[in-house]
Amino acid sequence: MDLSFSRFEHDASLTILPPDLAVMMVGIAARQAASPTALSQARMPGLPMAALRLAPAHGAFNEQVAAALVRWRQM
Repeated sequence: MDLSFSRFEHDASLTILPPDLAVMMVGIAARQAASPTALSQARMPGLPMAALRLAPAHGAFNEQVAAALVRWRQM
């Protein structure tokens, strides 16, 4: 899944959004930054992603299910 931002397009038209939307987006960002997950991650600088098991060595979040799907696909 690609979660990166799209590149800025110089020929794209600008859309003016209502100020209420901007205030809502700031509130959402503030609540996300204050979440327990964000706070605990901020306390772990330098910890590799593999140590959090977010990027397991086998490449799947559930190795047994991934193997079953591969076997099913090969039938």
